[in-house]
Amino acid sequence: MKLDDSRRSDNVEDDRGSGGGIRGTHIGIGTIVIVVVGYFLGVNPVTLLGLLTNGAAPQGVTAPAGAPVRSDSPAAKDPQVDFVRAVLGETEDAWGAYFQSMERTYERPRLVLFTGGIDSACGFASTAAGPFYCPGDRKVYIDLAFYHELATSFGAPGEFARAYVIAHEVGHHVQNLLGISERAARTEARAGKVSANHVSVELELQADCFAGVWAQQANRMHRILEAGDLESGLQAAAAVGDDTLQKRMQGTVVPDSFTHGTSAQRVRWFQQGYQAGKIDACDTFGAGAAL
Repeated sequence: MKLDDSRRSDNVEDDRGSGGGIRGTHIGIGTIVIVVVGYFLGVNPVTLLGLLTNGAAPQGVTAPAGAPVRSDSPAAKDPQVDFVRAVLGETEDAWGAYFQSMERTYERPRLVLFTGGIDSACGFASTAAGPFYCPGDRKVYIDLAFYHELATSFGAPGEFARAYVIAHEVGHHVQNLLGISERAARTEARAGKVSANHVSVELELQADCFAGVWAQQANRMHRILEAGDLESGLQAAAAVGDDTLQKRMQGTVVPDSFTHGTSAQRVRWFQQGYQAGKIDACDTFGAGAAL
């Protein structure tokens, strides 16, 4: 990726080394603590915790605020942190322009770097949760160790594979801003387990499609893509399909338990978003059985 000239976002918080990310936590009786097991991109919108309170943090949870990473911060010299700031800046620019074309204002999310575990407005999550977006505080959470796992365990190295991770989570933020996440969460709450899983798949595949839309828009604006970048992103999308992960983790595939979609579906929807460059092409909910 060509990111040397990209604007570095100031909306990154560094919460690494803060005692596992659990300082400042107040969890009362009855508070739901979400721990997502396995390396899945995104968080199942059981993050109802924030959605059903119109984006407010659930009672009893105080999400910590990490130190902001600015250009003069020591953390900014870390190549991985610099990469994250550059990619987040590209998402801000691309989605900002896109929302402006819709006569809307894009509210930039914050991205929190953590190590080991973190408390968010959606509850506690360990590193094993993988990167996730919390609609309750409108923040993306990433333990940078995930990038090592993505390259070594999932066989998806490359800069654009890492950028895809951020773009997918920001895709969830876009869904949140457009009211899609809240509608999906309410549908899930009324549905049985299998039907709720299907809604989750639709939501996750749409976030993949939005990641593709971002890639096309950002490349049109700033020419950030190089040869092999798209292939790297598609490799990452395929590596985290439910069928691929289930085969690796348990040896069998159980479609009714899918929450993110198959490898083929994730690749297809990312490609569709990239080729169309418009969110209108990302109606995974209308696609239904044709997913």
